[in-house]
Amino acid sequence: MRRRVGLVGLGSIGVTHARVLGLLRDEVDLVVVSGGSGVDLAELGWPEAARARPEEIVGRDDLDIVVLCGPTPTHAPQTVAALAAGSNVVVEKPLALDVAAAQEVAWAAARAGRQVSVMAQRRLEPHHRHVKRLLDAGELGRPILGETFVHWHRDDAYYTASPWRARMESGGGSVMNQAVHNIDLLRWFLGVPVEVTAQYDTLGHDRDLLRAEDTAVATVRFASGALALVASSTAIRPGDPARLALFTSRGSIELQGVEVTRWDVPGVPPPPQAPGPASGAQDPAAIGLDGHLAQWRDILDALREGRPPAIDVTEGVRTVRLLCAIYAAGATGQAVRLHPEPPG
Repeated sequence: MRRRVGLVGLGSIGVTHARVLGLLRDEVDLVVVSGGSGVDLAELGWPEAARARPEEIVGRDDLDIVVLCGPTPTHAPQTVAALAAGSNVVVEKPLALDVAAAQEVAWAAARAGRQVSVMAQRRLEPHHRHVKRLLDAGELGRPILGETFVHWHRDDAYYTASPWRARMESGGGSVMNQAVHNIDLLRWFLGVPVEVTAQYDTLGHDRDLLRAEDTAVATVRFASGALALVASSTAIRPGDPARLALFTSRGSIELQGVEVTRWDVPGVPPPPQAPGPASGAQDPAAIGLDGHLAQWRDILDALREGRPPAIDVTEGVRTVRLLCAIYAAGATGQAVRLHPEPPG
């Protein structure tokens, strides 16, 4: 059965989804899209797709899946609307701007009996899956320290092209809009975060243009006792691939983009090196299709098998909780304690 799909938002990430769906044509049919007035749907492989307004797509009751790729402030309300209309939802990161909205999405999915998958495609890259399996099996020892550095660059044109990117309340800051994938990976690898400290500022852009942080640092304590450091910026020239390092009781690992740049764990072989997407350090569109394709295959398998997707709405809520804790710690200058799970 080919799943009928509606796609909201044809910016760079929406185009990525459209191209990936074209690779899955035997399983999906992209029937309607919104946005991207200058985008040639035929060039994306979907000349037959109709165009409609976002509210028309999320309100349709004849779609199996609605894909949400619009600005961050639209993610939660459009997800709730699509669930109410009977669709399953694939939503770009992050799930919501705040924990309350993210939790409401989770409740809406439960009420509707539908699936929500939040895009966290980096979890499905082979080297990350390899590390996760070894961590869960205890073969890497006890995690001690995690570090992630997202030293990227975004020019003024990036922020003026889509004004929501320039406002913190819209989720445009470097933590929520750029570092989110690596923060999600740290949480996936190290477990439940219980305490956060942070600072942030606008240091490399005109403050009249960018009313969100372009630079942030945070520390995280996990329930396991492990500590982590997060450094995120869109003001670093020319921009470098994101790095993530893990230091455990058995050794040290460093990952840069899709490359394993350090593997010092005696007796434990590294993941096989494989080609992967380019870095989004300087160009947000230069991320390739492999990660999104892997997650889409999992989403379609999950629907067919009647199981939750690998990155479900609960995972989306958990990552939003950590993002919001970083912002709260930076705003107050005080450590923020997190409960192991949000109230049910």
